[in-house]
Amino acid sequence: MKKNLFIGCGTALVTPFTKDGINFEELKKLLEFQIEQGADSIIICGTTGESSTMSLEEKKKVIDFTVQIVHKRIPVISGTGGNNTQEVIALSQYAESVSVDGLLLVTPYYNKTTQAGLVAHYSEIAKNVTLPIILYNVPSRTGVNIEPKTCLALSKIPNIVGIKEASGNLSQVAEIASLCGDDLWIYSGNDDQTLPILSLGGIGVISVLSNLAPKFVHNMVFDYLSGNFTLAKDSQIKCIPLIHCLFSEVNPIPVKAALNKMGYQAGLPRLPLIPLSIANQQHLEEELKKLKLI
Repeated sequence: MKKNLFIGCGTALVTPFTKDGINFEELKKLLEFQIEQGADSIIICGTTGESSTMSLEEKKKVIDFTVQIVHKRIPVISGTGGNNTQEVIALSQYAESVSVDGLLLVTPYYNKTTQAGLVAHYSEIAKNVTLPIILYNVPSRTGVNIEPKTCLALSKIPNIVGIKEASGNLSQVAEIASLCGDDLWIYSGNDDQTLPILSLGGIGVISVLSNLAPKFVHNMVFDYLSGNFTLAKDSQIKCIPLIHCLFSEVNPIPVKAALNKMGYQAGLPRLPLIPLSIANQQHLEEELKKLKLI
């Protein structure tokens, strides 16, 4: 059995921007809010953090800053994935040098490598760092799916410890759980599938919703894991309308709008993403009010 990086709620944190760069003052506020409200880990420089439009220097600064502010109170997991294996290794080694607790590695996009290529890519990264690695499977964004048998092969690598499963395919998640067991811990990568994936042996969620409500997501996961199934089910169903709002346009457009409505200065998404439409802003505001988030 491999040691997991965290159990419960991992928040895929937004990166607050100004027109001049990273808003570090606001990033600190967001980090402190997450810790105070019970998030079980922080994931930075991921999809929700808009890593695709951050420069290498910005990523390094955000990783270093986050590690310093969190100061080992909860695990910090850095997104360092990409489609250039050597660049991924270099950024992963930097993240290790500033003491992050783990890495989240999205599948290489655009190149459209084979399953054997995925094994080679991840194997090369894993042998060049000692940090625990969570694979990130999100084929709707990358065009590449990590198949269950590939997960089995990767689970044999000692420092590949988990997978963020955002394929939306629960049958695939079940097969990964069946093949890999405790050698590859499963995290839901979709907020609306948190409980279904927990029911298949998952141990948590890497969440967009928890940017807004970390305590709610933490409690939902631990209610389920402690056997309070009805309470957990009610929580999952209760937040479905807000989750739909958070994905009414591509993530992280809506969640940044929501944080701004809650009084934070998350800023606007960077181009090519644009601000949330007026119609979706109105619907989002209604759902935030229903859950007493504003």
